[in-house]
Amino acid sequence: MAPLTKRKYAKSRQYERRGHQAITASSLDTCSHCHSAKMSHHACPTCGYYDGKETVKIETPKKKST
Repeated sequence: MAPLTKRKYAKSRQYERRGHQAITASSLDTCSHCHSAKMSHHACPTCGYYDGKETVKIETPKKKST
């Protein structure tokens, strides 16, 4: 059987132990082709380019004519 604590840990001690579990925002780069924001090491969601080459074909929605 594991040993039990004799006193309640203070909140500040709890947060010291869990300091490494903080959530960080993902870093964004700029696309070399269209200069919009994109995640690093991913294809650009607006133009579909990655590393100077078109890797994903992006289809634009067609406009309805009246």
